[in-house]
Amino acid sequence: MAATRTAPPVVIGVDSSTQSTKAVVVDAATGAVRAVGRAAHTVTGEGGARESDPEQWWSALGEAVASALAAADVPAHTVTGIAVAGQQHGLVVLDAAGRPLRPAVLWNDTRSAPQAAELTAALGGPEGWLARTGSVPVASMTATTWQWLRAHEPAVTAATAAVRLPHDYLTERLSGAAATDPGDASGTCWYDTAAHAYDQEILDLLGLDPALLPAVAASGATRVGTLTPDAAHALGLPSGVAVAAGTGDNMAAAVGLGLGGAGLLDHPVVSLGTSGTVFAATRTRPAAGFAGLAGFAAADGTYLPLGCTLNCSLAVDRFAGLLGLDREDTAPGDGLVVLPYLDGERTPDLPHATGLVTGLRHTTTPRAILGAAYEGASFTVLRALDDLFSACGLDPSDAAVRDRPLRLIGGGAQGAAWRDTIRRLSGRPLVVPAATELVALGAAALAASAVTGEDPVALATAWGTGHGETLPPVARDEETWNRIASVLDRATPSLLT
Repeated sequence: MAATRTAPPVVIGVDSSTQSTKAVVVDAATGAVRAVGRAAHTVTGEGGARESDPEQWWSALGEAVASALAAADVPAHTVTGIAVAGQQHGLVVLDAAGRPLRPAVLWNDTRSAPQAAELTAALGGPEGWLARTGSVPVASMTATTWQWLRAHEPAVTAATAAVRLPHDYLTERLSGAAATDPGDASGTCWYDTAAHAYDQEILDLLGLDPALLPAVAASGATRVGTLTPDAAHALGLPSGVAVAAGTGDNMAAAVGLGLGGAGLLDHPVVSLGTSGTVFAATRTRPAAGFAGLAGFAAADGTYLPLGCTLNCSLAVDRFAGLLGLDREDTAPGDGLVVLPYLDGERTPDLPHATGLVTGLRHTTTPRAILGAAYEGASFTVLRALDDLFSACGLDPSDAAVRDRPLRLIGGGAQGAAWRDTIRRLSGRPLVVPAATELVALGAAALAASAVTGEDPVALATAWGTGHGETLPPVARDEETWNRIASVLDRATPSLLT
């Protein structure tokens, strides 16, 4: 009689981002991706407004998980854990029944710029915030958005029974547990990264009752419960599936890369997506910071200093569309400077900025304009990386720091134009991981950890999800770098208005 074959256990990692939800079904032992499911989101708003319906995220999660499970062709009973990594900073306000009172305000909504300035001043300037939260309020951080909502929709804030981040909202829909993690909580500007707790004085400043907030789990890998019967039914899974606390998208990407803060910024990461992000893991809390940079916590309770720009691949693609070009049909900027700040900018802190093009001549080609847009976006991201090193006490011009390879991730990392521009403006070697769903894979490692109790960073390291192609350095294009820096520095006063 033939032996019955037992299917190996799998876990599900969910990446709920600005534009879509992706779910990966992962072999819990090897990290092999069995399948990926996707479902799109809708973002609404004009000018500085950017909003989404949280119910849409829940529907998209179910659709993505169902698609991934069908493609993986695994029995539902082999799923042992699930975790959600979500877009950071979004504000979700719920009524007493747990229903959204209004659309969520997203991380790239810049309407709260006045509130950011008022909050910064209320603690005596940037230093007061850096000492407590590791970050200075900028438009789009959750604290500034809450203040904007208090000013513009007081009836909504008065009716609010719960305040959640996007990933918190989905974790609660899965498990019934009101829980967050240190990583995503550190992006609110009301979490003290030194004390590892909500800052009561800041909550008082915001008029925010701590009872409205989720409990902070020890880490994103902490098991906060199991699927509720309703969630299990919606996903077609057993109700005993473990639910991890989850984390923010950047923190999950760090887990997926196997970054656990073993050294001081040894493995800097550049992520090219709708936003451009730079981060690195460290066990030492940054002692200083720059406005626009964030001293976040990591999902494992260490630290993940990070810089985020609002305008990256989406802005460059917009230039390609305006010029009627394919996104890869580019040439070097040829003396042009394009600052593609189409949504304002967060790093540098220019919430009211618009795009700028300068240096046009009769001989200018559309391909050169598009190339200059790549250069402007890449410069902004890479200068944020230099600021990140400086904020942590390292000299970005020092050879030992300058030669550290960059790990290039995100959708843009798959594009030749992005790779070439980042190499040329950084002068650094690049490591491009073979895995393309690092946020979801990081969430899968958190899910596996919630099941087994193993360290999620060690799990991801054993899975090898951070391995990939290494591209050698090329000579740094100092001329282009200095040209863009000069234009940005001269234009900043006008971009502030």
